[in-house]
This record gives sequence, C-alpha cells and structure tokens, in this order.
Amino acid sequence: MIPKLRCKNWFLWLFSGVAAAMLLIALRANASPEEEIAKLAALMDWKPGTVVADIGAGDGKYSFAAVEHVGSSGKLFATEIDREKLAKLREEIKKRNLQNVTVIESAEAETNLPASCCDAIFLRRVYHHITKPPEFDASILRSLKPAGRLAIIDFPPHPEYGKVVGVPKDREDHGIQQKILIDELTGAGFQLEKIVRDWPTSDYCVLFVKK
Repeated sequence: MIPKLRCKNWFLWLFSGVAAAMLLIALRANASPEEEIAKLAALMDWKPGTVVADIGAGDGKYSFAAVEHVGSSGKLFATEIDREKLAKLREEIKKRNLQNVTVIESAEAETNLPASCCDAIFLRRVYHHITKPPEFDASILRSLKPAGRLAIIDFPPHPEYGKVVGVPKDREDHGIQQKILIDELTGAGFQLEKIVRDWPTSDYCVLFVKK
C-alpha cells in the first residue's frame, strides 16, 4: 500500500505536470498570425518583391500578416474554395485598400493559380482537408517558379476533432502524419528541405523546394 502522504504528493506532482503541459499547449495554440508568419517569412526568405500564395486563406488573417513581409513591390494570392469566405476576403481587401492581394477561387483538385507565379506557397491547417492530394500537389508544383518553396503547417491526426469527409482514409481523423505528407509531396516532385519542430503553435511545419 502507498502511504497516504506519498500518494497525495504523487497526485499533486502528476496534476501539476499535466496542468503545465495543458498550459503550454494552450499558449502555443494561441500564437498570433503575426508570430507564425514572421517565423515562416524568415524560414522561406521572404523579402520585398516576393510573390506568395496562401492556399485555403479562410478569413485572411495569415494572408494579411504575410503581405506585410513582401511589401508593396511583392504580391500575395489568397485562395479559398468556400464562396462565403471568398466574398468576405474580397470585402476585407477592398476595405484595407490592398492593391497587391489577389483572391482566387480554388477547386477540389486545382489551385487555379497562374503557372509559375509564386516564389513561395504555404498551407496552414489545410493540407489534411484536401480530397485529391495527387492532383492538388501537381497543381501546387505548377504554380511555383523553379526552386520555389512550399510550406505545409499541419498537425498529427486527432480523432477527438471529428472526421473529415471526402478525404483519403489516412487523414479522416482530422490531421495528417508527417510521413504521409512527405511521401505524397516528394512523390509529386518536391524535394524535402526541412522539418520545423519548434513551431509557435502545437503544429509542425514541413518545408519543400521545387526541384
């Protein structure tokens, strides 16, 4: 039998450890778009004049943070498949009077970006939602300039988040394993450049370059 005092101390130690871990996860999960994009811009070597695409831009928070790093001489494409989000993105861009941001309606298997238009492309928590990875990956590759770079920010599968409908079986549990992601993109013609494990959130970031 474990003495009561020892048992109590063990419980407090365990609880404090769990609480600390949960606090760390919460803090990392709440990293600002500006914080994440600043790290991404440094990793991908964005500078004034760089052309970047945010695929699956959503409400545009990360696109608007990104455009600050490319300057007025650069350009940003914000793609989205949802019609309502597209309308809100265009409205916000008009409100901010951003002349160097272009919104593009993407499709299930196609970015709809111009060929060889981008120096850099990033997808944040989007890749695991793609229903046709081979076709979409090929489209991303076409959209990049020679030696262009791709960043995928995502997270391991989390069954508790619910199922994702219409995607391959290996990512139905909301998220994607790094190995699957890397195998798919290297198979599409990308070269793995770096795995970033100290991302400001609880996600991971994988960098690729167009061969």
